[in-house]
Amino acid sequence: MKGIVIFFFSAVTLLSVQRNAKEPVRVHLETPLAFPKMPTNEKNPLTEEGIELGRRLFYDPILSADNSFSCATCHQQKFAFSDGRTKGIGIHGDTLRRNTPGLFNLAWYPQLFWDGRASSLETQVFEPVRKHNEMDLNWSEAERKIQKQKHYRDMFKAAFGSEKVDSVKIARAIAQFERSMISANSKFDQVLRGERFLSESEYRGFILMNDQNKGNCLHCHTSDGDALGTNGQMVNNGLQRYTNNTNDIGLAELSGNPLDIGKFKVPSLRNLVFTAPYMHDGRFETLEEVLDFYSEGVKDAPETDARMARAKHGGMQLTDQEKQDIINFLKTMSDSSFITNPAFSSPFQREP
Repeated sequence: MKGIVIFFFSAVTLLSVQRNAKEPVRVHLETPLAFPKMPTNEKNPLTEEGIELGRRLFYDPILSADNSFSCATCHQQKFAFSDGRTKGIGIHGDTLRRNTPGLFNLAWYPQLFWDGRASSLETQVFEPVRKHNEMDLNWSEAERKIQKQKHYRDMFKAAFGSEKVDSVKIARAIAQFERSMISANSKFDQVLRGERFLSESEYRGFILMNDQNKGNCLHCHTSDGDALGTNGQMVNNGLQRYTNNTNDIGLAELSGNPLDIGKFKVPSLRNLVFTAPYMHDGRFETLEEVLDFYSEGVKDAPETDARMARAKHGGMQLTDQEKQDIINFLKTMSDSSFITNPAFSSPFQREP
């Protein structure tokens, strides 16, 4: 372990401010020390009541057209809130266009969805509920259904000071719950806290990932400068050569800029053990396939990000041992306590 410089930080803790009987109890999330400072939304401060309301709404199929489909149907805790499928499946059985991403450490993401079309957790909530092939529920109907439930009226009053249910409050509550879903207790985190040690292979993998002449992963997937495992940017990683017939061109569909063709949000390296398959279209079933791609399968095209330094050579040309060392390190970034944490589990006896 000589020569390695990594940050020390504590496990995430929730600190509640002293209770005022007339106000919701404010919650402050302590940022793990190797993470960047946690962004906040001053218009939607975290409270115990808001987080609990959001958790219930996240797991309740009341937000779907036929009361059969909840946020948790696609975002399951055992998969770090992804779904284990190549691509998501909507309420009517439709195969969705993209892989279902995991949900954790979302407060740090400057944009959400694979194509970055939402700029906040609050705005992100609106789309899947109203989309016909996802949850297929008009927001005015969602408000009506929830308003009819006394327990929800009580929870909205506790969280927001009024029994009146509206879509903005629904979105804010779910966003509060999602913002609280911090994953920071993997083996890697425990190493940073001085509680455990990397194996020789895991340590070699860490070095390889951050060596610009080898794995060269550090520009997009942070693990040394901070521990998020992603820079949160939109990148074309050389996954394919795009043509006029390509079905999914990522960010370019929104921006209309040809330079954005094939750009998708950089996912985190965290919890990869639970979130297979990988890439925006779920094309890779295993981490071995992912490493084979970055080693020998990168496509050189005008849109490929310049940080893919060896695109003209097909990739980084890693040896089998180097690939295995990187995979072994990547596995240390998966947090088994996150997928069993009762704070993020269903408030119902069984998941809807």
